[in-house]
Amino acid sequence: MNNIGAAAAIFLCLCAAALMAMLIRERLPRSHLDDPSKDAVKVGMGLIATMSALVLGLLIASAKTSYDAQSNEVRQVAASVSQLDRVLADYGKETQEIRDAFRRNIQHLTDEVWLRGSARSAILGSPETEAETWAIHVKILQLAPRDDIQQALRTLAIQIMADLTRTRWHLVAEEGSAIPMPFLVILVFWLTVLFASFGLFAPRNATVLVTLFVGAASVAGAMFLILELDRPFDGVMQISSEPIQKALDRAAGR
Repeated sequence: MNNIGAAAAIFLCLCAAALMAMLIRERLPRSHLDDPSKDAVKVGMGLIATMSALVLGLLIASAKTSYDAQSNEVRQVAASVSQLDRVLADYGKETQEIRDAFRRNIQHLTDEVWLRGSARSAILGSPETEAETWAIHVKILQLAPRDDIQQALRTLAIQIMADLTRTRWHLVAEEGSAIPMPFLVILVFWLTVLFASFGLFAPRNATVLVTLFVGAASVAGAMFLILELDRPFDGVMQISSEPIQKALDRAAGR
């Protein structure tokens, strides 16, 4: 189920809970709806509302932290691409073949990852990607410096390649969800109970129904944002590949 479908299911679940509670209220004995009963339900629902708010805040923080971390790694990749191409260009014309192979490799990986964001580990962690990356690394290792400057540039290029490889494996390791599924299930259950309590004591009129629907839509929207932040390489809130594309364009223009 995609994120829009999950948010729609949550919206329908909350609305159904409120409407069903309104219908059930007509069959309950009056003693279940008197003021002492209402006060007891309000205490219990206050506790559930507090716990729901805490868990919702925790999920948002967790998803946003994971999203920002992977967004920073994408920008780090872009910076490393620009730096490595600059270092190889400064080394001399003998690195032109390495630079071309490196740009093709990065362009291919970028296109594939942003095309198939939900399966990026199959791309970044594939044996083909590992072989292509290692081949470029070997070519840099095989450079024969003629002076101290070229030696320093070769050492720096090796370090940048190692950093790129480390970042690539970080992105592979971070592909899984940062949001524990039990948290989501329990939160939706709490919210469903909360909306059922709203419907149990609320009068049945247009104003109340609109308010409940708006509240359900707001909660479903928040859950949608959480799910989107948890999938940064696809969906509505996809991390932009523009930093890497700009780095490749600058490298191609050198």
